[in-house]
Amino acid sequence: MPAFLEQLWMARYSLLQGFINTIEASAAAIVFGTMIGLIVGVMITYGPRLVQFLCRVYIDLMRGTPVLVLVLATFYVPAVFGLRLGSFWAGILAFTLFCGSHVAEIARGALQAIPRGQAEAAKAIGLTFPQVLAYVLVPQALRSMLPTWINTCVELVKASTLLSVIGVAELLLNTQQIIARNFMTLPFYLFAGLIYLLVNFVIEQLGRAAERRVSFR
Repeated sequence: MPAFLEQLWMARYSLLQGFINTIEASAAAIVFGTMIGLIVGVMITYGPRLVQFLCRVYIDLMRGTPVLVLVLATFYVPAVFGLRLGSFWAGILAFTLFCGSHVAEIARGALQAIPRGQAEAAKAIGLTFPQVLAYVLVPQALRSMLPTWINTCVELVKASTLLSVIGVAELLLNTQQIIARNFMTLPFYLFAGLIYLLVNFVIEQLGRAAERRVSFR
């Protein structure tokens, strides 16, 4: 144990940087993916048929593709067309597309679960469709989406380990590099696993607190 603590202290900056990169990539993907998912979810539910078809193609394509393949595709495919993305931004793009497709499907289900009579009543009192969305449909959908959205956030944090395959210095890759120097495989993997566990635990607790808050409104 003293030897591990000594090595842990020596590697603290590398582990901290990996942790920061993991959090930044996951948070960016969650924010951008949620925004895209909400827009796509509304469009696939209330948009014209052509738009619905295109949204369905996007959702099925992203949800049906392994995250590792998405990460590799966003890193290598743009280079074929002369567009070079850094590994960090390529990873964020892959996770954003993945998150957006899942949030879109969650939003579609939540919106379709709202009784049609509510939208019709809102239109009857003179609200425009954007107002119906903003004041009636979306707030209700967000409440029912929250538990599943939290699960998606947790899955994204766990999937961030895949960024190591394109050279992003996230927590897992930095941990592996440290292990290559000191050969303390089990202690450092356990330590990294504990960090992921704590991050996901915090996300789940925040999600439950948000669920309790909105349930009383």
